[in-house]
Amino acid sequence: MSGPGTTVPTRAELREHLVASRIAGDVATPRENNLRSYRRVVTGDEYASFGLDLDPYWRFDGVLEVMARRCGVSPDPEFVTGDDTIDVELTLEALDAAADQLEKAARTQARVIVATGHPAGLLPVHLAVAARLRAAGCQLLAPAAGWKYEEWRRSTEELREIRYVADVAMVSNRGELCHTHSALPMREMLRRLDRAGEALPDLVFADHGWAGAAGAAGVTVVGFADSNDPAMFLGAEEGKVAVAVPLDDNVPPHLYGPMTAYLLAGAGI
Repeated sequence: MSGPGTTVPTRAELREHLVASRIAGDVATPRENNLRSYRRVVTGDEYASFGLDLDPYWRFDGVLEVMARRCGVSPDPEFVTGDDTIDVELTLEALDAAADQLEKAARTQARVIVATGHPAGLLPVHLAVAARLRAAGCQLLAPAAGWKYEEWRRSTEELREIRYVADVAMVSNRGELCHTHSALPMREMLRRLDRAGEALPDLVFADHGWAGAAGAAGVTVVGFADSNDPAMFLGAEEGKVAVAVPLDDNVPPHLYGPMTAYLLAGAGI
């Protein structure tokens, strides 16, 4: 199913678009950034770990192997500078798996949380998914709206709060919607549900710490992740994330349109 004026690409057309837009293929994420993130996650860095309770025995070479296999980055440890890659076939396969999870959620009229830590890039994808799930009869949950916390940014603490836009959770500094990796907002949302005597959501469709904290709690998670987001792929490797979709998570928002149309059509919503 597609919306008015929306053209659903074929798999071949989407493959071409993903590569041309650098959502996959030769992406703009620097190799140096990737390797730094892989080293941070093996130290147990909370911000890099997205709130996932990952195996403490992960080492750099093992993380690099998983990232090459699940995301498509270069497996060469001697490649340390320049732009890295995301395997477009892995992106397509993960989008198909994500569509299966959305189809199940729609069919069962599931209780769902949709959230993003990348409002400057991925927000249109999440808005479209939330709207279609709502139309299919799903219950879009919105716990802990307005909850405030301190988030560490560049050696300072900045006040953030949970805000919802059309049932999509994000964090805000009251004047802007903000990028975040933090797991704290999702943890609070799940705590609020528990305090109200409500069950965990059936599905979380998200990214970054929103997805990681839900996966750590045992929720079925579909998460988007860039090549510098190793925690999501390690979570998938450990069975804590149902689907980790590899892509550049911060290209101009309109470029995700064909991917969104393909995803929703695959889900039949």
